[in-house]
Amino acid sequence: MASGILERFRAAKLPEIEALREREKRGQLPGFYLGGRPSFSDALRAKGPLAVIGEYKRASPSKGDINLGIPALDACQAYAKAGAAALSILTERDHFKGDPAFLTQCRPVGLPMLRKDFLFDEVQIRETAATPASALLLIARMLPDAAALARLMALAGAAGLESVVEIFDTADLAMAREAGALLIQVNNRDLDTLTTDLGNAERLMEAAGGPRGNEVWIAASGITGPADAARMRRAGYGAILVGTSLMAARDPGAALAALARGAA
Repeated sequence: MASGILERFRAAKLPEIEALREREKRGQLPGFYLGGRPSFSDALRAKGPLAVIGEYKRASPSKGDINLGIPALDACQAYAKAGAAALSILTERDHFKGDPAFLTQCRPVGLPMLRKDFLFDEVQIRETAATPASALLLIARMLPDAAALARLMALAGAAGLESVVEIFDTADLAMAREAGALLIQVNNRDLDTLTTDLGNAERLMEAAGGPRGNEVWIAASGITGPADAARMRRAGYGAILVGTSLMAARDPGAALAALARGAA
């Protein structure tokens, strides 16, 4: 079941979803993007043992404004030059000051991009399919069951999009695995207090018995420097997703390079 904060995020998306449905009825949604999507999962595996996903994140509910001054393309080009395996682009407008247009703006970087937003309706999947994203985020507990999650994953897959399934606890993990998720992202943020605890990533990895088969595990939230990256590598993670500490740094590219050194 979704927490209170996720329910607030869901409620904030409902008018946007209704507007998308109206646009779709009028034939005003763009068609699927046909320019090719580099593989998100392959990019993470190629940058092992611990790939770094650099996130373009202008603001958040817990931090407020983080960095409104750096354009999306500039930040993501800096991440790429510093060794990022992939990009995460916040597109949620109300709480994170994002925009789906950032995905198109960052396409010239050439790295696979994850659309990070609160996505739980089929029309949002079709909207994402019209962008050059390679993957999208699905938060397990925002969906009623594994069957619903699997349906959205299948719809995304039909458009060439991979699904990163975010989990917070063992119940979420069971749901993600039942749905067939191969990209599993552990969020270390407590949704009630908004505090972070890297121990959550360690405990969930231990409870899972490590990655199975072709699973790639991503640790997200609370990673602030090379020591944290090394800690997640030792815990068995294949990737880390970092936004706040990079965007708050004077030089986001240099901050990512330092993380990459800790991940090596």
